[in-house]
Amino acid sequence: MPHSQSLNRHLLFTAVIASLGGLLFGFDTAVIAGTTRNLTAAFHLTPATLGITVSSALWGTVVGAAFSGALGDRFGRRRCLQGLALVYFFSAMGCVGAWSWSSLVTFRVLSGLAIGSSSVLSPTYIAEIAPRRLRGRLVAMFQFNVVFGILLAYLSNYCVGLFNFGADEWRWKFGVAALPAILFLISLVRIPESPRWLVGAGDVDGARGVLERMGDTDADLEIEQMIAAVRGAGTSAGERLFQWRYKLPIFLAITIGFFNQVSGVNAILYYLNSIFEAAGFSRVSSDLQAVLIGLTNLAAVTAAMFCIDRMGRRPLLLIGSVGAAVCLGGVAVIFQIHRHQNLLVWCLVGFIGFFSFSQGAVIWVYISEVFPNLVRAKGLSLGSFTHWIMNAIVSAIFPLVAARWGAAPFYFFASMMALQFVIVMMTYPETRGIALEEMETKLGHA
Repeated sequence: MPHSQSLNRHLLFTAVIASLGGLLFGFDTAVIAGTTRNLTAAFHLTPATLGITVSSALWGTVVGAAFSGALGDRFGRRRCLQGLALVYFFSAMGCVGAWSWSSLVTFRVLSGLAIGSSSVLSPTYIAEIAPRRLRGRLVAMFQFNVVFGILLAYLSNYCVGLFNFGADEWRWKFGVAALPAILFLISLVRIPESPRWLVGAGDVDGARGVLERMGDTDADLEIEQMIAAVRGAGTSAGERLFQWRYKLPIFLAITIGFFNQVSGVNAILYYLNSIFEAAGFSRVSSDLQAVLIGLTNLAAVTAAMFCIDRMGRRPLLLIGSVGAAVCLGGVAVIFQIHRHQNLLVWCLVGFIGFFSFSQGAVIWVYISEVFPNLVRAKGLSLGSFTHWIMNAIVSAIFPLVAARWGAAPFYFFASMMALQFVIVMMTYPETRGIALEEMETKLGHA
């Protein structure tokens, strides 16, 4: 396929709207960091029940990630995203009105269903409308919005905390998420369905119209490639993911999802306020330090968006592995020797910066690229499922392990980043600048 497509305003607008699922993803996962103190007091939580509370949304993400790919194949990407916007809204309002610990956990699980589904459907949709030379940057917009959502959650928590709502402060912090959910739902009305899904559903004319609207000057050639891919493997709803010919992309999706979470990134983000308080910072100071972490996260992903299509996916992963391992080692030493706590924030800032510049920006791009068209949504579900199941496990046990062994979790996270460097160096192919249809031949599963 020639490099015929440019970043016109329809393509940019469509990618931005689809990536708003990432903003809600980031906000809903990170907002919990500012509520742990209030929730512990309100529901008399122990370290174990606090772990359950924080990880409750994550167990919902596991289910959402596992089934959303199949739903997206059947009903379409856009229609499913509209359903998710409603789920985000109702879960936020449910948390506001939660009458017991169990009801709060239930609504957080509901939020997790939407988060996990967003992590599959939004990147899939963007990858399927994007030209090859812009695909990395456009799909990375999803991760940009994830970290922007995290930053908004930290800022929102800080601002809500200034109003001194007292024991009900946590309700206000959760309720803010209803506003971007409504914005997402309204905006989705103005974007088209994925052209690759339309071809799979038999609507070739509709797919051609979407491509032309996105600025593709050679839509007929791209349509022919999509039709050939469909004829070569049947329909997306019927094609099985777990086949020997897909062994490499399956391995890549599972490992990148696994390493993304055993880096400890989300455990650190969810318990960020608690980590700073354990190091001697006050509640307000912890909120401000969290905002600094969020800003670093956003700046690093922004830088990665401009590098991912120039440097490639693999180099970013390698750079990030080394930097993250060194910074996490620094955090571990600080907690072990109980000295130099003033350096803690800079070690965490460095870790977040390296992670967001590499893993954070690459994961959804890479998974969306390595699978062929007919199993892309299922492949993204697998990678996302791995990501979320590991996220839930790590986040649930982190407070228990940290309370008992202090520095041990950070030593573990650092060692996993060193292992990731070796795995990426030995097995990960570069996917930059390759058409999605051509990727099948490159990875040996055509």
